[in-house]
Amino acid sequence: MLVFREFLIPAGLALALSQALALYRHSLDSFTPLQKQDFLSQRNCVPLQCSQDHPFFKMASPDNVLRLQKFLADMGICSRRTAETFIRNGDVSVNGKIAQIGDKINPDTDEVVYEGQRVRNRKQGQIVFALNKPKGFICSNDDPHNDRTVFDLIPKDYASLRLFCAGRLDKDSEGLVIITNDGELANQLMHPSNLVVKRYQVSLKQPYPKNKFNKLIKGVVYEGERMKIEKAALLGNQAHDASKELDVWMHHGKKREIRNLFMVLGYDVQRLKRYQIGKFSIKGMPKGAGVILQKPDIQKLFKNDETL
Repeated sequence: MLVFREFLIPAGLALALSQALALYRHSLDSFTPLQKQDFLSQRNCVPLQCSQDHPFFKMASPDNVLRLQKFLADMGICSRRTAETFIRNGDVSVNGKIAQIGDKINPDTDEVVYEGQRVRNRKQGQIVFALNKPKGFICSNDDPHNDRTVFDLIPKDYASLRLFCAGRLDKDSEGLVIITNDGELANQLMHPSNLVVKRYQVSLKQPYPKNKFNKLIKGVVYEGERMKIEKAALLGNQAHDASKELDVWMHHGKKREIRNLFMVLGYDVQRLKRYQIGKFSIKGMPKGAGVILQKPDIQKLFKNDETL
């Protein structure tokens, strides 16, 4: 087979060339010795042996090639969805060129740079925190306009890890926030297609009638986006089939969606608390406290609780 000098080429091209070379070698192997000699002499080629462990084949292996946004998530930079935003904004480069959505890379050979810093190909152990966020804290790693972030509540031993929120709560809301270094897990929790149910306790200024639940489920359009929920139930005092306290289910979550939905319908949200994701609840967990989730609790995040 032909031997190429080692040089850096895009992973996608390397994969295609590797497959072509494999087919070429297979074709030669099917020739008789006389046919092979005649074929190569006509093309001025010399058959040489090259192991599959050669760097070229290692670089081109399909097992080493992955989408850029998945690599950034795997390295704990952010979730895959956030990585796509960074790529669109031109914040990521690969081998000195601005990256594009759809780019694939080989972590072993391609140089990925985010905000001027090279992203090293290293694996950290999975860390997943469940935090009971108090009101007044923001779900951001860094915000010059806010002094208090949820990461201030994480034990200092984990300060060196690249952690981010798998779904956010606004500054005025409280309750369950998942903080992790696992981009794939974050993407699974946040993507609407996975139908991960988040449950909220909503406290209103005015009682909301049960006969208007259909408006919450059908939703409203606010600033060009539909705001809606999946289910609702009355809590607390329920005079005349209405209450100021509601249990609300959602499996998506646009920015301030619940607040904007009730606002458009003429109701003021006084308190908003996310108390459960899937079957994992923060019942009994003090404000500002958190726990590291083990595998059974992580699995609970993806299980549906049918009780309402």
